[in-house]
Amino acid sequence: MTGKLAILGGPKAVTLEDGDLFDWPIITAEDEEAVMTVLRARGMSNTDVTQAFEAEFAAWHDLDYALAFNNGTAALHTAMWACGVRRGDEVIAPGMTFWASCTPAMSLGATVVFADIERDTLCLDPNDIEHRITDRTRAIIPVHFGGHPADMDPIMAIAGRHGLKVIEDASHAHGALYKGRTVGTIGDVGCFSVMSRKALAIGEGGIFITSDREIYERGVLFADQSRHDTLTIPELAAIKGLPVGGVKYRMHQLSSAVGRVQLRHYRERMQEIQRAMNYFWDLLADVPGIKAHRPPADSGSTMGGWYASRGLYRAGELAGLPLERFCEAVLAEGTLTRPGANDPLHLQPLYQTIDVFGDGQPTSIAFADRDARAPAGSLPNAEAIRQIACRVPWFKHCRPQQIEQHAEAFRKVAEAADQLRGDGTHEGGPAG
Repeated sequence: MTGKLAILGGPKAVTLEDGDLFDWPIITAEDEEAVMTVLRARGMSNTDVTQAFEAEFAAWHDLDYALAFNNGTAALHTAMWACGVRRGDEVIAPGMTFWASCTPAMSLGATVVFADIERDTLCLDPNDIEHRITDRTRAIIPVHFGGHPADMDPIMAIAGRHGLKVIEDASHAHGALYKGRTVGTIGDVGCFSVMSRKALAIGEGGIFITSDREIYERGVLFADQSRHDTLTIPELAAIKGLPVGGVKYRMHQLSSAVGRVQLRHYRERMQEIQRAMNYFWDLLADVPGIKAHRPPADSGSTMGGWYASRGLYRAGELAGLPLERFCEAVLAEGTLTRPGANDPLHLQPLYQTIDVFGDGQPTSIAFADRDARAPAGSLPNAEAIRQIACRVPWFKHCRPQQIEQHAEAFRKVAEAADQLRGDGTHEGGPAG
């Protein structure tokens, strides 16, 4: 029988010490020696180690090319330019994502057109894309949010019908599968952040992958003048040596050295995370109000390293208990959670009112031929993120006894939600 909730003075569900249950990344003497080798060679700003990391990362994904950057935002920025995004163009992106997924388009003079997300995947809704396409649309940017693969088949079909590029943001989903295919390999180019908090964590950096030689070479031309001698496409080689992008985005070799080591061990460590996270959610399979954010077991799709792991909240199953109150109660039980994610992008001032370039109008539509801003209420699922999704613990090791206590924290609150009724939080809450 469920006991008194900790937030009301009862005992906590989680009493065991976490130890290294959440420690990430795993750093060993192998990583340290890789870094020291670069330092001893004074090769921090060279590209030899980085090019080796690129080759190994491309091979890991069974693609031809990879290009490394100083961060994931730079990878996305370069990918957009390499895919032909220019002033006056439009790109379509989900309203619920981190700003780096699409904001670089604005520095190219392009407009971001936001579409809604699906409530169960938290990823771009394929059914909300096609009616937003105009003759200015150049690319679709699906984001594999929280590690969950976006529904790529219909997205690729839409892009094919309209001659659009697809730029996958796989920064949350290293190693995830969509119907048996590794995310980042399905679109024209896949982009990753590999900063220290990501599932593949190498320090600070980004990388894109592609099998399109032209996209790869355009990326080199835009982002790293020091490597222009590798250009083979005549029209690109003709302007080599010129800082076309006006940026220097190459990866620092201390990061790429760590990246090579982390990549060698990533599949094994990712599988350990998958065992842990799936065990956690299996323990909660029959609990009302909180549902797993993961693909069906028989779908051929997986969550990869489960970065930024979420649960799906259904307030209607808990008599309308608001997610914020649910999370407060779960947190009091000794585990980790919080409502939602970042605020939906389409409602933020950067996409509504801010004039970055000093043009006397919002920069988000500075070079557009129409007002493509999305008003409040236009993307209902994205706008409901703080009512329909919450953070859950991201386990790095499959330690059943510890994981069971963290799962019990969620179960305890869900099954004893009536104990919170007296504070009035049930009345008028979202139905979920």
